[in-house]
Amino acid sequence: MTDENARHKEKMQKIKAARDKIMATKTEEKGLIMVHTGAGKGKSSSAFGMIMRCIAHGMPCGVVQFIKGNWSTGEKQFLRSRFADECQFIVSGEGFTWETQDRERDIAAAQSGWEKAKEMIRNPDVKFVLLDEINIALRYDYLDIEEVVDFLLTEKPPMTHVVLTGRNAKPELIEAADLVTEMTLVKHPFRDGVKAQAGVEF
Repeated sequence: MTDENARHKEKMQKIKAARDKIMATKTEEKGLIMVHTGAGKGKSSSAFGMIMRCIAHGMPCGVVQFIKGNWSTGEKQFLRSRFADECQFIVSGEGFTWETQDRERDIAAAQSGWEKAKEMIRNPDVKFVLLDEINIALRYDYLDIEEVVDFLLTEKPPMTHVVLTGRNAKPELIEAADLVTEMTLVKHPFRDGVKAQAGVEF
């Protein structure tokens, strides 16, 4: 063993010992409230990655998709065609707000989606629920942020995970969440005239 490799091994042994000590103190399990927000790409993509993990672990899960409407996304096609028994997929929105141009319809669609989301979250057999783009509905006050936060804190079963995605997450939601990730925009091809593409954006 070279001196450099020996030094590396010694360093890694110290790091492992410190890491093992930290991990020994992490014993609690609980259902998490998670928020994916920020201007960068990847909020929904990351959450759908979690859905894939749940399916692989045999954990029944569900999606309520706000705002996007009948947009033909890859995740919707994939889950509905191949994993409909493992993951219930509900679409409540009618499209982005600048497309519908009807606030009353947008509010009705969001509230209908929220009612379905509450049913799904209350179901003890469902272990993970993705509320995709709900932050947009909350941002435009289609849903009452206080009601949503209160429900998550008081009615969500103790071991159920819920992830809420979308830009501009409200401070009340961030405060209530266990895990908050903000996606930062560094570069995006849209700025250079590249349109949304299948497999990347949808």
